[in-house]
Amino acid sequence: MKKKINDKLTLYKSNNFPYISKKKSKMKYLVTIGIGGNVGDVRKTFNKLFLSLKNNSHFHIESSSPLLVNPAFGFTEQKDFLNGIIAIKTNLSVNNFFKIMQKLEIRYGRKRSFQDAPRTLDIDIIFFDNKKINTKKLIIPHKDWSNRESVVIPLSHMIKNK
Repeated sequence: MKKKINDKLTLYKSNNFPYISKKKSKMKYLVTIGIGGNVGDVRKTFNKLFLSLKNNSHFHIESSSPLLVNPAFGFTEQKDFLNGIIAIKTNLSVNNFFKIMQKLEIRYGRKRSFQDAPRTLDIDIIFFDNKKINTKKLIIPHKDWSNRESVVIPLSHMIKNK
């Protein structure tokens, strides 16, 4: 299913996006991640990531948003991005969770060439429970998340569907 928001933004529904778990998890932390990509078959990459997370005992997927097609920002001379949100429960520490997300980006072909470059998969930790972190490697809540359509629109649709 496809829902055009305006000339530049379109929401898509697919097998795993949106998703709401029928089971409740007793894991300690609720983590909200943003996913994005614009290189290769991004929907296929997102579905592989979703299944990888779902099949990992360290994680329980609570829900996911529909996917948003939106223009790139920063470096704008590239294809539109596909973005979504996944809410995950985990018992992992912030640092261990972050390391696993970085490994997943690499597994799915992420190359870091320059800021806002085209990519196969970008995983951002938007929220990690109610924690606030500001280090050289990690800022939580994610910097400027509330001003990014690529986060706010999928997040708002995920919340509506709960």
